[in-house]
Amino acid sequence: MDSMNNKSTKIKDFIFEQLPGHSADIVSLLSKQFGFSRQRAHWYITKEVKNGEIIKAGRTNSTRYFLSGGKHIAFTEKIKPGLAEDQVWSKYVKPMVLACSNNVYEICAYGFTEIFNNAIDHSKGTTIFTDIEIANNTLTIRIMDNGVGIFKKIQKALGLDSVKESILHLSKGKFTTDPSNHTGEGIFFTSRMFDSFSILSSDMYYTFQNEDWFLSPEKNEDFGQGTLIKMVISLDSKKIPKEVFDQYADQEIGFGKTIVAVALSADLNDPHVSRSQAKRLLMGLEKFKTIVLDFKGVVSVGQAFVDEVFRVFKNEYPNITIHYINANDEVESMIKRGISNK
Repeated sequence: MDSMNNKSTKIKDFIFEQLPGHSADIVSLLSKQFGFSRQRAHWYITKEVKNGEIIKAGRTNSTRYFLSGGKHIAFTEKIKPGLAEDQVWSKYVKPMVLACSNNVYEICAYGFTEIFNNAIDHSKGTTIFTDIEIANNTLTIRIMDNGVGIFKKIQKALGLDSVKESILHLSKGKFTTDPSNHTGEGIFFTSRMFDSFSILSSDMYYTFQNEDWFLSPEKNEDFGQGTLIKMVISLDSKKIPKEVFDQYADQEIGFGKTIVAVALSADLNDPHVSRSQAKRLLMGLEKFKTIVLDFKGVVSVGQAFVDEVFRVFKNEYPNITIHYINANDEVESMIKRGISNK
């Protein structure tokens, strides 16, 4: 009996030791190591799956096995009726992040379920691929679909001239192509909870980090149609979801404040001079009670642009408060001149 127990222990130890590097071929590796059939090896693996020690992902030839609570997991889900982000979270992701601090766990739960649900409801794709890894004290979540692409979908919904403009409207919050089922707040808050939040779609890679959106030098040459979302957070992060929500909350209307990167409303080489540029910037902002316009990276603004924002829009929505930050001397001078002429 002792020899049988010792062998079972050796088999189990071997599985747990080798699995991180052999998620796809652990069955054949186990069979070869101990000289028994693949069927017998599969029985040992299935036993640990039933015990909750191992997570099975995929089927038949695409089956992969991962340690529950390990440092890496990857899985693919077909988008079909009944696919629910909370069930996917509980099966694959939750065991991996249970050991994290409570705030990091809550951030991962919020971010994963929001983005995975977006892929289910909005992507118009057939498949969602997820890869989650813990390395160098950092947790990285990647969620990729094979749909129409988030920027192209926003461009079509709003009738925008440029795909690049999509990121401007996405960054505001409260924007959704399906208002009857979604608030449009998911990406806004998720991007502010994680240390960095990136979107790769339509050959554009935008990253939100330190309260700013910017075009990232990263690019995946193998990525085709669809959308890839990448969320990164330090395991030592002190961010608390409630504090992030409260930062943009209003007691009466809930999500009432937004910060808008003005630079996203035009190409880098184009000055912000026209009323049409201002109108694109202001689209959808009537839903907020407080608007903070961030002029970081904006070299200059024109009189018509300023007038549209600080007089025309303000007159139409007198109960909305508009603040501005990070304006250089020239921009601030134009804004103050425009405000004084109201």
